[in-house]
Formats: sequence, C-alpha cells, structure tokens
Amino acid sequence: MKREKCWRWALVLLVLVAGILVLGSWQLLGQEEEQAEDLPELVIYSPHPLEFTQPLLDEFEKEAGVRVRLINGGTGKLLQRVKEEQENPQADILWGGSVSMIKPDAGLFEDYESVNEPMMRPEFKNREGSMTRFTDVPSVLLVNTDLAGDWSIDGYEDLLNPRLRGKIAMADPAVSSSSYEQLINMLYAMGKGNPERGWDYVGSLAANLDGRLLERSADVYDGVARGRYVVGCTFEEAALTYQRAGAPVRIVYMKEGVISEPDGVYILRNAKHMAVAKQFVDFITGHGAQSFIARNLHRRSVRKDVAAPEGLQEKDNLVMLSAAAGDTGEVRQQWLERFRRIFHGEKE
Repeated sequence: MKREKCWRWALVLLVLVAGILVLGSWQLLGQEEEQAEDLPELVIYSPHPLEFTQPLLDEFEKEAGVRVRLINGGTGKLLQRVKEEQENPQADILWGGSVSMIKPDAGLFEDYESVNEPMMRPEFKNREGSMTRFTDVPSVLLVNTDLAGDWSIDGYEDLLNPRLRGKIAMADPAVSSSSYEQLINMLYAMGKGNPERGWDYVGSLAANLDGRLLERSADVYDGVARGRYVVGCTFEEAALTYQRAGAPVRIVYMKEGVISEPDGVYILRNAKHMAVAKQFVDFITGHGAQSFIARNLHRRSVRKDVAAPEGLQEKDNLVMLSAAAGDTGEVRQQWLERFRRIFHGEKE
C-alpha cells in the first residue's frame, strides 16, 4: 500500500511539473509574439524571388530591429497595386522593377537621397529624386545545352531559327520588367540604334514564340533550366544562379548588343513607415549588403567600391548598347500596345 501511495504521489508530482513547464512555454511563446508585434513594421512589395530576398531581409530585421512583411508578385501587377492604393498605401517599399519601367510613374514615389549616394557609380546616380538604383542587370539569353545540342544560339538573330518555334521562353513585357528590358534591347540591337527599325524583328520573333508568353520572369529561367524550353529571354543574375547550381545551361550575351539596365528600390509616397523605409534603402545600398549580393547572389553592384561577381563577363568585352527612349510613360505604353498587337497578329 505504501508503495502504491508513493507511485500515486510521484505521478501527481510529474503531472504538476509537466503542466508548469507547458504553461511556462506558452507564456514564453506569448511574450515572444507580443515582442514581435511591438517591433516597427516594414511592408515591401517585390518581384524578387524569395531565395534572393530572404537572407537580406533576415539581416535587416536583425540589424534594424524591425519586422518585415514581404508581398511577392510580378512587377507590372505590383506597380498597378501601388497606383490603386496611392491614396492609402498598403506598402512602404517597392523593391525591384527596372528603372525604365518604373520611371514613368516616378510621382508615386517619395524623393529620398540615400546616405550611400556618393558611392554610386556615375551612371547609377539618383538624378530623379525617387529612383534609387539597387543593382545592375544586363539582359541575356539562357540556353539549355542538353536541348540545344550543336544549334548556334549567339544572339537575337538566332532566335528566328524555325526549329526553335514554340521553344523560346519569354514573359509578357506588360507584367515583367526583365521582359520589358528585353523588348527595349531587341528594338535597339536589331534596329542598329534606331528602335523604330527594330519592330520588324519583333514581328518575326513573335511568330516564332508560337502564341506563347509566360506570366512571370521566373517562368522563363526556370522553364529553360528544367528543359521545357530551349532558350529564354531573361537577365544575368537569374541565368548565373541556375548555371552555378549545376543546371545544363549557358549564358549568352547577345552578339548584336546588350543593354544593362539597373533595377531600383523605391519608397512609396505617403508610406506609413517612412523612417524605416529610408533605413531599408540605406541598408540595401550599403557596402555590406551590396558585397553580399555580388558575392552570394550573383548580381552586379551599383557601387564604385564593390567588384562584379566572380566569373562574369567584363562589360568591356561585350557589345554594350544604351537606350535613349523607353523610360517615359508615353513611349512605354505605345511600345507595349504595339507589341501586344504584333503578338496577337492585329494590324498596326
């Protein structure tokens, strides 16, 4: 009997201790959640993939003592959302989107000069006031080497090969800023500096796309890497990421010429968390973040004191082009509408 009583008391004591431990864990978890809720918040719209943004956001949260809420989507859709919400912004930052695609709507964004502006390369200065450059993004072609075999794919002209019909990946330039940059690049490269003369090429390419435009930039490089397409019109960082991950791909810098357009980080006008938004712009253009991006995320920095990622082609060895149009609202809408009509076979 005495032994049974001892066992009963031991069982009661064990249950009490377990209950105290569980209650303590709940209280600790509740305290951590309350502390997280008390942190300043930053809401970011971004077209960048999570594997690109997450390490940078983790570091910013730790360094700044803030909580970041990230909302992903295509550049075009996010920009439209910013327009619709401009009277009551639901985000603080648009992180991503080429400057030429965003510039026509520069009025949606707050003027801010980052503390890092003096370290920007001359071509990447924020001359508009609200257009802080983030990274340097050359347009490239990505070729699946298993599927291409011995086919010659060295530039835009090669995309007109009849054997590639329906096997070319390109996103809709109305929703993807990297695809819009490709459209600009094609017009200038195939028009030999005159974009008006490049539309004949766009018409021929549209026919070889065989009625297929993808909805996201990620569908292009992922589709090529997975063997759904032979070649895709994309941007350097995405292509290099897949190449270094061991995918059967190679990067092509178009022989007709390459345009390297920066993307940006933009503070929404009347952002609810303005001070934290400015802090983020300073962080992401700082030497530490830019060095990490070049070293680990395969993008070219916009800073003078950060070298290009190892293994990338030097720009001096490429045929580099510059675009004098394409970054105004009027031209952008005209070009997108003209591309849409050509793609759908409508009369111009």
